[in-house]
Amino acid sequence: MAEIESIVKVLERTQLFRGLKRRQLEGVAGRFVERDYAEGETVVAQGQGGEGFFIVVTGSADAIYKRADGTGVTLNSFGPGDFFGELAVLTDALRTASVVATSPLHCIVLTRWDLMGLLRADADMAIAVLQQLASRFNQTLARM
Repeated sequence: MAEIESIVKVLERTQLFRGLKRRQLEGVAGRFVERDYAEGETVVAQGQGGEGFFIVVTGSADAIYKRADGTGVTLNSFGPGDFFGELAVLTDALRTASVVATSPLHCIVLTRWDLMGLLRADADMAIAVLQQLASRFNQTLARM
């Protein structure tokens, strides 16, 4: 899939990038790398640093929060076009949950440094991404 056009098509279907223009999508697409995970593999671990933002291309994964008593609760399930890791990447904070592949998983990943660089260089892109993040945050709060 490595070509830019294939990644642009994934970005066009991803809520976070819906407000972007074609040239912006092409610029973002060139910064992503591909990663594959086996079923049951941990993609990101709760309490670890957040250096990547992930978009699911194929497969599925669950976000699992481990409580202090050791029990886990599934916070969200991800499929093609869904994304995760945005809060840890934007805030440089530790991961608030683990994400585990529930089937063979193919993702594209953008590092914190690349995302921050893109947002600093293009104010319109930063505003569009922030609006989508706020919308997602409100949707999450509504489910609680």
